[in-house]
Amino acid sequence: MIFEQIAVGHMQNFAYVIGDKKTKEAAVVDPAWENGKILNITKKYNLKINKILITHTDFDHIDGVKGMAKITNAAVYVHKNGEKDIKNLGVNKIKTIDEGDEIDIGKIKLTVLYTPGHKPSCVCFLIGTNKMLTGDTLFVEGCGRIDMLGGDIKKQYESLQRLKQMDENIEIYPGHDYGSMPSSTIKHEKENNPFLRCRSFEEFSTMR
Repeated sequence: MIFEQIAVGHMQNFAYVIGDKKTKEAAVVDPAWENGKILNITKKYNLKINKILITHTDFDHIDGVKGMAKITNAAVYVHKNGEKDIKNLGVNKIKTIDEGDEIDIGKIKLTVLYTPGHKPSCVCFLIGTNKMLTGDTLFVEGCGRIDMLGGDIKKQYESLQRLKQMDENIEIYPGHDYGSMPSSTIKHEKENNPFLRCRSFEEFSTMR
């Protein structure tokens, strides 16, 4: 598997490229700000982008979607609660996704986890069994804010509790470079992330 984490823009965003070495099929995750930088990675590996995956529809994660879709003719995969946001960009080739859906990138399998809280369109993408793209649901040593339109503190708490119960060896790759390192593991987050260390919703709510 080809897997690249790409720093883009001026808000410490991460975009991602996931590619199958054999079939050369690829997906781009959260294209924003610097599509040229993302496309240079796919050219480096001679990859064909046929999917654009969206972790959620905040503007800083979808700023480059229209341009990327136009260049690649790839379908945009977004949670059904974010479909309208993508349509408003002028993109028509959209596939809605929800909890438990599977997405193939060549022979690579991704599983969709619906993780609302930061925004109603939030999902995480589990790649195989050991890598997870967490968008703005879970950061390294932090989590997404809930004081924006669509934020829900109870759902955010429940989504984080769900991730907390997953295999500790899963590597997590967030939507922003806000922590002490660009990626982490569930184990590290359980031990070092104050939002995962909360023992109750009441404790969590005092931190937001």
